[in-house]
Amino acid sequence: MDGLYEQFRIALHQVWTRRWLALGIAWGLCLVGWLAIALVPNSYESKARVFAQTQSILPQQVGITPAERQMDLMRVKQMLTSTENLEKVVRRTDLNLLVASERDLAAQVAKLRENIQITAQQDNLFEISAKAGVGGFSNAQNARTASAVVQNLLNIFVEENLAGDRSETGQSLAFLDEELKRREQQLQEAEQRRVEFETRYMGILPGEGSVDQRLSASRMELSNIDRELMAAQSALSSIRAQLSATPASISTPGLAPVVGVATEQLRQLQARLAEQQAKGWTEGHPDIIATRSQIARIGAQARNERPAGSGAISSPNPAYSSLRAMAAEKEGMIAAASARKNQIQSAIAELTAKQSSEPGVVAEQARLNRDYEVLKRQYDKLLEDREQVRLRGDIQSRTSAVEVKVIDPPSRPTVPVAPNRPLFLTMILFVAAGTGAGAAFAKGQLQTTFPNQSRLEQVTGLPVLGAISEVLSAQRRAERAQRLKWFVGAGGALAGSYAILMAVEFWQRSTVA
Repeated sequence: MDGLYEQFRIALHQVWTRRWLALGIAWGLCLVGWLAIALVPNSYESKARVFAQTQSILPQQVGITPAERQMDLMRVKQMLTSTENLEKVVRRTDLNLLVASERDLAAQVAKLRENIQITAQQDNLFEISAKAGVGGFSNAQNARTASAVVQNLLNIFVEENLAGDRSETGQSLAFLDEELKRREQQLQEAEQRRVEFETRYMGILPGEGSVDQRLSASRMELSNIDRELMAAQSALSSIRAQLSATPASISTPGLAPVVGVATEQLRQLQARLAEQQAKGWTEGHPDIIATRSQIARIGAQARNERPAGSGAISSPNPAYSSLRAMAAEKEGMIAAASARKNQIQSAIAELTAKQSSEPGVVAEQARLNRDYEVLKRQYDKLLEDREQVRLRGDIQSRTSAVEVKVIDPPSRPTVPVAPNRPLFLTMILFVAAGTGAGAAFAKGQLQTTFPNQSRLEQVTGLPVLGAISEVLSAQRRAERAQRLKWFVGAGGALAGSYAILMAVEFWQRSTVA
């Protein structure tokens, strides 16, 4: 322990004897360091926190999901630091004073992008911070610029949220309208080709679908007509058999018919014919053909009826008349079904002949139907998308899909974030003092001097019998006292300079506040 203490005293003596070297180095390093720190402008940082809450009640009904809203928020976050938006910020703040050309504007935008930071702290919570440290600005101006940058970024955040979807919706609607017009024209052309094809090949057959489907349906209808004809002919044969066994009239004493039964049926048939012609049916219509056939048959019977008389005469048999009416009805049904059968058979034969002469008809129809269905699906999908986009645009413009709340408004900084001038000034002072002391100690180690007799014994290995103290004259003591005063003054000046710099720093901060 005594050895360490002795070594410390020796080192301290070496530094003290070369104290002017240590003080000079300390002064030099302090001047250089403090000057370098003084040239670095203060940077002030302003922060704000924003909460963006998505509304998911009505938007979800039209397909606007919360996940999509989160993507919209991230999109706004990315667009916030775009070149266009940063140019707006530069124009709206004191940074515009540094812009004299487009090159200056680009340089300011690049620096501003480096000094802006947007951080997502929690769900839908963002922190926007900006730094300002322009060398030509005062501390107060830098602090004001930092706060103005954050405020303008907040304004742009709200503007992008409100106007971003509207412009995108307008562009989408314009594109969909143009695409719908083009697809509508293509759909009309495809439909016209289908109409021409059906007029040429399938207009002769009823129903819908392809040629094979229509032929199959017509053959099925023809089979049904055949079954109806067989049933009607069987029923007519049975009715005729009953008619042959039923007397046409019965004797009724004291009564005479006023109007014959055949005459009354003839009137009913003529009324039915007039009604059918009033509907616009042509003479080739199966029902009109059947009605005229019944009129011709009943007319002959009506002419053979005797006029009304008196006394006991025979009267028409009601059963016979009912059977005759049923027979006439069945005959009409058979005539109409036969006419319809002939028409369908003719149409089937004609289309079959066309298929035989033109085997590509089925393939042509399949191609036309495929093209039409594809265009129709695309058109319907585009129409649905346009209405969906329009509805979403109306909702986004009339309702607040994203509610932006400023939790913490932009702060007005009073203390610079960089550089930490008081810390740097103090560090430079201590580093300079330590460096000066170290230099003095190193110089003492390089010189061959012996601070005490023990050191001399260690180096020479010879015993030291004694030591003679230095005897100073009064003049010499006065000179040393004067030099000590100068040293204390120089050291005090260094400490005073540090104190003045610290005072100036805190005074400048007070002016910003």
